[in-house]
Amino acid sequence: MIKLNYKVFGEGEPVVILHGLFGMLDNWQTFARQLSKDYMVYIVDQRDHGKSPHTDEFNYTLLADDLRAFCDDQWLHNARFIGHSMGGRTCMHFAMQYPDIVDQMVIVDMGVKTYTGGHQDIIAALQSVPIEQIRSRSEVDHILQATIADQGVRLFLMKNLSRNKEGGYRWKMNLDLLAREYPTIMRGLDRGSQSEVDIQFVKGAKSDYIVNDDYHDIKSIFPKATIQTIDNAGHWIHAEQPKALLELILKYFGSLH
Repeated sequence: MIKLNYKVFGEGEPVVILHGLFGMLDNWQTFARQLSKDYMVYIVDQRDHGKSPHTDEFNYTLLADDLRAFCDDQWLHNARFIGHSMGGRTCMHFAMQYPDIVDQMVIVDMGVKTYTGGHQDIIAALQSVPIEQIRSRSEVDHILQATIADQGVRLFLMKNLSRNKEGGYRWKMNLDLLAREYPTIMRGLDRGSQSEVDIQFVKGAKSDYIVNDDYHDIKSIFPKATIQTIDNAGHWIHAEQPKALLELILKYFGSLH
């Protein structure tokens, strides 16, 4: 089993945070520091992302097994979990496979359904970058501008740029593997599965990742699920409304006592 890269902040009862597709633990570092005033918070790079190892396989069974191995290594026999987007989907599979380890779980803007996509243009843009020939970050930004107008999205993606010791750049993420397995990443949960974990879904009011029609399917798989909405937030709730998300999570975590 691979060893996942991680950082840990604070002390107390453990919370593990998982990032989304093309993300890394740094995306959640500011939020983790705030949450660490009350908990011991682990932020983790999932396989083929950030500084965790690149592999030749990528599916949610493996991601859940990676998380289980991480918990074993850290002696986390019971913990709370927060997962955003793809990280939320990893958490859902973890809840299916290892429910006894879960005290509470927060899924940030991700449902249980199969998604038709939405990242194909981003993947194509990233693959259009001749990464072995790149000599500056500004070159990458210029290339990405042709298809990705949103500067915020470009800056997020460019956090994956890593400078080689011998010069030049490489992607931190395993881009070719993630592109190949993209349909797997988008695939929904088995409708016949069910987990009784204590779980809360949090959606951004401006996001369509979870819509009202999804509530029935969520509750059929996670009967104990609650669903909360944060105003003035899209998919990136932790970046757009960090204070509101923190307050919601602290209230939910506090309900265990």
